[in-house]
Formats: sequence, C-alpha cells, structure tokens
Amino acid sequence: MKFYNCMLLLSLVLCVSAQNWFTDAGAFIRDAYRGAEDMWRAYSDMREANYKNADKYFHARGNYDAAQRGPGGKWAAEVISDAREDWQGDISGRGAEDTRQDQEANAWGRGGGDPNRYRPEGLPSKY
Repeated sequence: MKFYNCMLLLSLVLCVSAQNWFTDAGAFIRDAYRGAEDMWRAYSDMREANYKNADKYFHARGNYDAAQRGPGGKWAAEVISDAREDWQGDISGRGAEDTRQDQEANAWGRGGGDPNRYRPEGLPSKY
C-alpha cells in the first residue's frame, strides 16, 4: 500500500511540475513574440523619424520595451540586437566603434536603463 501511495504522490508532483513548465514555456514564447514586436516598432519609428543621431535612442528603447515583457522579451531583444549588429557590422562599413556604441545602448535598454539617456535634443515627443 505504501508503494502505491508513493507512486500516486510522485505522479501528482510530476503532473503539477509539468503543467508549470508548460505554462512557463508558453509565457516565454508569448513574451518573446511581443518583445520582437517591440523591437520592430522601435525600428519602424527610427525609420519614420529619420532624425540625426537618434539611432542609439531607438536601440535602447526597443530593447527596454522588449525586456519589460519578461525573460522571453529580453531574450528576443538580445537575439535580434546581436543579429542586427553582426549583419550591420559586416555590411554597412560603419565600423567596430559604431557597433560597440549600438551594443552599449542595447544592453542599457535591456538592463532597464532609461532610453532617454540616448534621446537626441529636438526629437519629436511622438517617439
């Protein structure tokens, strides 16, 4: 009888643990998707604004917004930022210093720092 009680208890624990894992995985995926949307919105706003020296602000803002979604959003922001900088570094010819500054703004935003640290003077309040 003890054996069956132990097996029943173990099964219940495993089912509860599996359900939490499934729920957590779903939340991570949802947060990652929404974080990717935040990154896209920041990129679109940057293109629309077409404002000189605003690049770092939009980097920080996109990463900040995505990271606020949770672990999935923070992960998406890091993956997207790193991929963009790797691609941009190879193609654009802007150099390692620009990539380093972009990554600094990315990390600042992902870490919860205020994106306005990089906001250029005169950027419309819409952004």
